Amino acid sequence: MKVILSIKPEFANKIFNGTKKFEFRRTLFKNKEVKKIVVYASAPISKVIGEFEIDRIFYEELESLWNQTSKFSGITEDYYMQYFNGKENGYAIEVKNPKKYETELCIKQNFGLNPPQSFAYLR
Repeated sequence: MKVILSIKPEFANKIFNGTKKFEFRRTLFKNKEVKKIVVYASAPISKVIGEFEIDRIFYEELESLWNQTSKFSGITEDYYMQYFNGKENGYAIEVKNPKKYETELCIKQNFGLNPPQSFAYLR
């Protein structure tokens, strides 16, 4: 089972160049069968650019989560705290085997989807 995640291009690129090994989320898909994430790089790219496997998913209190993931977060602590503003806990998806596609895909044509706000399940 796969989900497609909308990720800002600067962060999507860091996933594929290996400098960002954790993708942070305020909420997460409920289906525990999800093993792969397909990456939709949001505007201005607006294309599906690759995928990665889920190594582990952390759900922790924000300070503890940051302490465990900050080295490969790909973001600043300020950005992290702003992103999780109003939350006590957060999710970090650990990236495994990122693969950037040779050809970027159109989300509508190739997947029959509109860009998701957060995520969408793929059949």
